[in-house]
Amino acid sequence: MSDTSLHTKYEQLKNNLLQLERLVVSFSGGVDSTFLLKTAHDVLRNNVLAVSARSSAFPQRELDEAATFARQTGIEHVIIDSEELDVEGFASNPPNRCYLCKTELLGKIRAFADARGIPHIAEGSNADDEGDYRPGMQAVRECRVLSPLREVGLTKKEIRQISKELGLATWDKQSFACLSSRFPYGETITRERLHRIDQAEQFLLDHGFVQVRVRFHGNLARIETDEAGMQKLADGELRNRIYGQFQKIGFDYVAMDLRGYRTGSMNEPLAVMY
Repeated sequence: MSDTSLHTKYEQLKNNLLQLERLVVSFSGGVDSTFLLKTAHDVLRNNVLAVSARSSAFPQRELDEAATFARQTGIEHVIIDSEELDVEGFASNPPNRCYLCKTELLGKIRAFADARGIPHIAEGSNADDEGDYRPGMQAVRECRVLSPLREVGLTKKEIRQISKELGLATWDKQSFACLSSRFPYGETITRERLHRIDQAEQFLLDHGFVQVRVRFHGNLARIETDEAGMQKLADGELRNRIYGQFQKIGFDYVAMDLRGYRTGSMNEPLAVMY
């Protein structure tokens, strides 16, 4: 992808956002939604507003980072409660779990936007999200939510490149998905289990891991990490500390996934089934 083509997409994104006049951005504080919010604020100024959700599946550290960015950038930021576990059927973790979650969240954001008289809502999915099983995108369509980054064809790599040029600290932030994605479909999701995953991932982040997931398999925790993380795990003393901490958290066994970190790994069994 040439810089000319990349910045053509970026200019098209800004033009598309400018036409909206007033906008609510569903803001998680991740790479994509931060870039979208920054770009929207650049062209719409005080006519853009950020909404984030507080829930058991969203770590407090992510919410704090989102709030800090909005405050430092001077963007109005509203935090709403959107508890997925209260949605009928969600805790049983069906394959359409993300649809149930997104419908709950975007429905609340839609009600908020309507109450404020703001006609448009946007979320941060990108062109790469076309290639995986994404039931949440059905909820995006049903709730009449725009996907500006996807519409102009911006990929994650391109978003990181422009974010770096814009001086956004999130340009190299690890990709993140809600903690519910750490569970195999059909495995019951509870607040206690979400808390265990959050504790385990925070421990790894505190010890220098960057791109990492802890997948829940009953009494076994499966660590997915990038090549740099795998190199760190070659340290026997660190492995012992990780194992000891994970035992305290409630796992009897700890394993490293030899394929490493990849998005949507819990969707891999669906490809076999369907």
